[in-house]
Amino acid sequence: MAIGSLKARQQPTDLDGPRQRRHRPDYWLLLIATALIVIGLIVLYAISPGLAIQKQVGDNYFVNKQMIAIALGIVAFVAMANIPVNFWRHLQRPLLIAAALSAIAVRLFGERVNGAYRWIQVGGMSFQAAELIKFALLIWLACFLVERIQEGNLGDVKKTLQPLIIAMVIIGLVVGKVQSDFGSTAVMVAMIGSMAFVAGMPMKRVMMVGAIVAIGGLLLIAGSSYRRDRLMTFMHPEQDCQNAGYQVCQALITVGSGGMFGLGVANSVQAYGYLPEAANDSIFAILAEKFGFIGVTALVALFVTFFRRLFRIAERAPDDYSRLLVVGILAWLSTQVLINVGAMLGLLPLKGITLPFISYGGTSLVFVLGAVGLVFQISRYTVYRTAAVSSQTGQTTREGRANESAPHWRRNGRAHNPAVGRRSQA
Repeated sequence: MAIGSLKARQQPTDLDGPRQRRHRPDYWLLLIATALIVIGLIVLYAISPGLAIQKQVGDNYFVNKQMIAIALGIVAFVAMANIPVNFWRHLQRPLLIAAALSAIAVRLFGERVNGAYRWIQVGGMSFQAAELIKFALLIWLACFLVERIQEGNLGDVKKTLQPLIIAMVIIGLVVGKVQSDFGSTAVMVAMIGSMAFVAGMPMKRVMMVGAIVAIGGLLLIAGSSYRRDRLMTFMHPEQDCQNAGYQVCQALITVGSGGMFGLGVANSVQAYGYLPEAANDSIFAILAEKFGFIGVTALVALFVTFFRRLFRIAERAPDDYSRLLVVGILAWLSTQVLINVGAMLGLLPLKGITLPFISYGGTSLVFVLGAVGLVFQISRYTVYRTAAVSSQTGQTTREGRANESAPHWRRNGRAHNPAVGRRSQA
């Protein structure tokens, strides 16, 4: 079933309204997310002794902190799975203000690590402002695009394209330049591009945005010697494995040492001070070392299945706003996986971004689980196509699962209209 035209779906559905049609949510989404968290926890537990030696803390220090993050993430998941989706439409401005204040606080009071201001200490735990900015961007952008659709101004340069460009410029300056977090900047730009495309923005406008993003990315790289070195290291890591290319070379050694079946859960060499950020950005390489090609293939298969579930929920979303939220979350998580895995395999430059569900880090895990909770709630209200007449044979056919993989995301759809209590042709 192809994702329906967003313009054609204005009648359906207030999710917290009296006529809501609620059904069983997508428990596969929850099951896969749980499996990924467990895998990450197993890897972290296995390398904790090596990390503890480096940081001079207790053997269970990192595992205990990750368990706290998982507990907070579960709270976020339950809250997002039960708070009505439309509730967040009223909080878009407060969320943007909170995101702006967090970015300022990180710059003023945050600790500078490797030339970047990304974290601030809150109650003994670190908080990463970029995660809140992603969530605020998700809510604001979904509301903004739905408003433009309702007004019929989605392709308007002044009312739609210009605000999106301004948003990307601000993100580039605040997150990319000030916080020196080019990876999170790329994730947010991917969210904007994906949501605008699915909303139905004309392809010429989308390509224009892409060109502006490419130019902005080149300017950010050219304006920073650190990023220029990262790019050169990516192109020729073997030329300086002792300095600039050290992490890339060690990541490739770690991945390669796993072989076909890996060294085993209890066996790791690279986690003992050789591979930087073994629990965070480089945890995929550690996983490859422990479980080998077979384990990596299984992990990638889990992620692909998870993203496929998100895709199907987006296809069947009951209204424009819900669909855009799911698409934004899909772009958010899939881009992070792509960047993280690509960097560890030497296919992309190092970006310093976590692997969702797997990496050690409280802020990322809490916001990711909150986002999954939001999708989980939307999955309770997904809709399906009904019988239709074939234009070629004139016979009645059952549309639905057979057409779920149709490639056209932005056109042709039917949705249930709870206002009239029947399936309606969009």
